[in-house]
Amino acid sequence: METKIRAIVTGATGMVGEGVLQECLSHPQVEAVLIVNRKPSGFSHPKLKEIIHADFFDVSPIEDQLKGYNACYFCLGVTSIGKKEPEYYNLTYTLTMHVAQTLSRLNPDMTFCYVSGASTDSTEKGSQMWARVKGKTENDLAKLPFKQEFNFRPGLMKAAKGAKNVPSIYKYLSWLYPVLHWLFPSKSCDLAEVGQAMINVTLQGYPTRILEVRDIVEAAKRV
Repeated sequence: METKIRAIVTGATGMVGEGVLQECLSHPQVEAVLIVNRKPSGFSHPKLKEIIHADFFDVSPIEDQLKGYNACYFCLGVTSIGKKEPEYYNLTYTLTMHVAQTLSRLNPDMTFCYVSGASTDSTEKGSQMWARVKGKTENDLAKLPFKQEFNFRPGLMKAAKGAKNVPSIYKYLSWLYPVLHWLFPSKSCDLAEVGQAMINVTLQGYPTRILEVRDIVEAAKRV
């Protein structure tokens, strides 16, 4: 029997989450998508269900609605700019682990894909605060009882066509993307490739649980 994906997508009101969501909604092997947001997304689709939930540090009130899914594409994240380590740690590591621990308990057959970032520090000992925190998050996600767990480390990303949630800097620099991608092909990818790669690793697995840009591009091409 052909596997069908029932995916939870977080961060759909951000650029990465919106791009991943678009890929899920258009993919024939994704039969249902649940998005969990702090505010309404404005998206509508026959496959789509939306939960508005303000506190991601406590998802117990919505636990029953999180059951029955076999994939989570965790695209929720914040910038480290202007944040001290305790605040960034809480919003990145603590929040992510709470949601992931809940989902691994409710859906042990789940594939969990976490959007980390290029230059994430797996040793947790480097000089860059954000990279250490992301590294610890990746490392501890691997300890949870998911069927599969993958960490995506995209660099510069090209926003999805027609995307609503694109930061101003990306709008201003979008014309430069083809040049930057030509100069640094291992540091940039299309957001559609990120979404397609997540779907493909859910269906087929992948040799490594950490996907750098080259891995993301390769995984996106798998049929």
